[in-house]
Amino acid sequence: MGGSGAMEDKVSRYLHHCRAEKGLSSNSLQAYARDLRRFVKYSEPVSWAGISLETLRFYIDHLRTRGLSNRSIARHVTTLRGFFGFLCEEGVLGHDPTELLASPHIGSSLPKYLDLPSVDRLLESPAGESVTGIRDRAMLQVLYGSGLRVSELIRLRVSDLDESSGVVRVIGKGDKQRLIPIGRAALAAVAEYLREQRPALLKGRVSPFLFVSARGSALTRQGFWKLLRGHGRRAGIFRSLSPHVLRHTFATHLVEGGADLRSVQAMLGHADIGTTEIYTHVMRSRLKQAVDTHHPRARRKGAPLSGGKGG
Repeated sequence: MGGSGAMEDKVSRYLHHCRAEKGLSSNSLQAYARDLRRFVKYSEPVSWAGISLETLRFYIDHLRTRGLSNRSIARHVTTLRGFFGFLCEEGVLGHDPTELLASPHIGSSLPKYLDLPSVDRLLESPAGESVTGIRDRAMLQVLYGSGLRVSELIRLRVSDLDESSGVVRVIGKGDKQRLIPIGRAALAAVAEYLREQRPALLKGRVSPFLFVSARGSALTRQGFWKLLRGHGRRAGIFRSLSPHVLRHTFATHLVEGGADLRSVQAMLGHADIGTTEIYTHVMRSRLKQAVDTHHPRARRKGAPLSGGKGG
């Protein structure tokens, strides 16, 4: 029952279970695989019977000494809980050693997002009328106008866009399909790109993907990150810019504009409304900041709450 070969076999079976039964995305499966292979390498001399709560606590300490953040360690703990729970269901283990394994506390942090002037600068940053500039402008408009994940954006096919109804069909996490309306600005940018620039990039080649590289293939995640950082620098946005920041910006601006949470949840593809509720906290934080900054009776550093007696 011990040995790395046996462990690797169980890991493969668990990943297959996550893909076939849980419908997890390829990105989630890759993260699980990395975490579990790291654990297998660490626990190689230990038999399955020897993996205890103490073993797992030593492993978590090992991750901490390797410089992993609390967030990364919490993800490892989640992965291990799922894996050992699966082994118990399969009858490989009679007891789940992760049952009392504590996860590090992660302070709640509000998502980073851009204000409207920053968004405007970013959308205008792709250079002039160049082929890649018009393509990049269309990609940024679609990302901000729909809240797509970067993996969803680069996998979009031409057939996924319905210009007449102004919606895009997306296959998201767990291969779940959703229809997302996109605004006139994004539709116009895509139409301009499709008219001449996409054929110029393809040079007679054929591709089902909406956004293509100079080689005629779909853009990669790394390729999009690189071009986004470049446009961010030109727009004067030097720190913390990522595709997910634009996704958060889309959702935050919707909630600030009065959109209901259920609609935002559907557009983002969140399985749980609780995940979407973070944007109400963003809005409350913005309102509090506005009061603290602009209200004449708001608390200021070193100043009393009110200027006189009575109420």
